[in-house]
Amino acid sequence: MLFWHSQPEPYHQHSSASYIREALAPFLKQEEERHDSENATKLSPFQYVLCAPTSPAVKQQEETLTYLNQGQSYEIRMLNRKLVEYTDISSKCVKSIVRVVFHDRRLQYTEHQQLEGWRWNRPGDRILDIDIPLSVGIVDPRAHPLQLNTLEFLWDPVKNASVFIQVNCISTEFTPRKHGGEKGVSFRILIDTFAQNEHGEYQEHVHSSSCQVKVFKPKGADRKLKTDRDKIDKKSLLDKEKYQPSYDTTMLTECSPWPEAPNLISTSSTPSPVYHHSSPTPCRFTDGQARQQTTDCNSSPHPGGELLSPGCSDPLVPSSSPQHTQQWLQLHRFSPFCRLFSSFTGADLLKMNREDLIQICGPADGIRLFNIIRGRGIQPRLTIYVCQQQSRNQPPTKPGNGLIYHALYLDKLTLRELSEKIAQLYSVPPQNISLIYRQGPTGIHILVSDEMVQNFSEEASFIISTLKDENNDRYHIVLK
Repeated sequence: MLFWHSQPEPYHQHSSASYIREALAPFLKQEEERHDSENATKLSPFQYVLCAPTSPAVKQQEETLTYLNQGQSYEIRMLNRKLVEYTDISSKCVKSIVRVVFHDRRLQYTEHQQLEGWRWNRPGDRILDIDIPLSVGIVDPRAHPLQLNTLEFLWDPVKNASVFIQVNCISTEFTPRKHGGEKGVSFRILIDTFAQNEHGEYQEHVHSSSCQVKVFKPKGADRKLKTDRDKIDKKSLLDKEKYQPSYDTTMLTECSPWPEAPNLISTSSTPSPVYHHSSPTPCRFTDGQARQQTTDCNSSPHPGGELLSPGCSDPLVPSSSPQHTQQWLQLHRFSPFCRLFSSFTGADLLKMNREDLIQICGPADGIRLFNIIRGRGIQPRLTIYVCQQQSRNQPPTKPGNGLIYHALYLDKLTLRELSEKIAQLYSVPPQNISLIYRQGPTGIHILVSDEMVQNFSEEASFIISTLKDENNDRYHIVLK
């Protein structure tokens, strides 16, 4: 049931009953009248209010639109509308799951790819966060590390509850061309609420509601709202009647629940991150509420989670079958695109250029996939050449002066790394190398340190000689 009524009065701190009566007085009056004429109509027990003003530039009969600032904390009041008379909720706590999803149906089909691209561009950040210090009446808030746009918590419907959320993405981050906030895509803030069933699991859906929002850079929402108000003020009275008035708060309207809504937290051996929050009446999630999180690569040849065959580590070649291509994609962390490339052979992928892969997979994953397909390795920070010194009575058996050099590629530029590379080259344990010296002027031996390794010239060449340590069976290395 949709509620297109006036917004509630400003928020005040009162007792539970007076607080909800004041906030929902307009709704209760109209619902009582409707209840007299439609006794068979079952009212939803919950109502959610986002404390952010709606835009006045929305026509009548259209859904409200609310502007939010990136990273700013916004309150969502969670009200049990039937609390004044009774409550149908048998469990003490209910679980609410809050999501930020795309409003555009076209983007909903590619939501996982869009969010993965955002993750690569903003490592370590979340799309949706909860402001624990400001929130009131919520218990055991959680956020899964792989679901950046989702969080969940428990709350007691008998008491006042408010959760403060922060949306860290902006609408223009999901548009091909970033013109400005008004050109960005719309999101939906969706809240699904569940009660416990007879097994103690939060699987019984009781209510879902959502609202449409756009997210701007800090203070951009305030400027956009002011622009909309100025635009409407300049219109005639007749034209103004075609638009909705701007309310101080936004009512979330009822909607269908999000698919797989009760299954946010995984029951795998690795515990989910939990926001630490103390409460006098703690409620904990039950083990039965969650399920193992499934991969989005539904077209994988091994949907049951079997180990990949050894052949999948082979490089991608034109003769690779679609099955081998799927395994190769999973091995290199491209599982979100397995379904998209389900019928591709190795030749199909190898024919694609950089621009094609970026357009399909997004900038981050597209460039990474292109580099892996083309076999582009990471350039070392330093390359040096070494060879082992021959004994004086050993005749040269190689071309030229008989010295064959080997390349050592260093990334960390440390003495330990140099020692390990030399040991690996000559197939000896690293612990058998005691110290490394560099032969200096007049034949003196200079102890090699990290700083000296960092100052080696690019493509410098050295002849390696060994000295037996008198105290043990280890050796000293001399670079000449």
